[in-house]
Amino acid sequence: MPMEAAEIVALIKAGIPDAEVEMTDLAGDNDHWAARVTSASFAGVPRVKQHQAVYAALGGRMGGVLHALQLTTSVPK
Repeated sequence: MPMEAAEIVALIKAGIPDAEVEMTDLAGDNDHWAARVTSASFAGVPRVKQHQAVYAALGGRMGGVLHALQLTTSVPK
């Protein structure tokens, strides 16, 4: 069963409390998502570590109940 956008956002915000998360359903199937995650905690952190923080917040759901996630991370302007 695919994960809903609200569930993904809630998991990310639980792990990264100041995160702003924008979700886009890439295929219209609730199974292939794009997420833009913006957090001040990413300042000075390499992009790979930013992505690892998001994956950690998702608690191992990537590749399982969360099939595909195109991830973009950034620091607030």
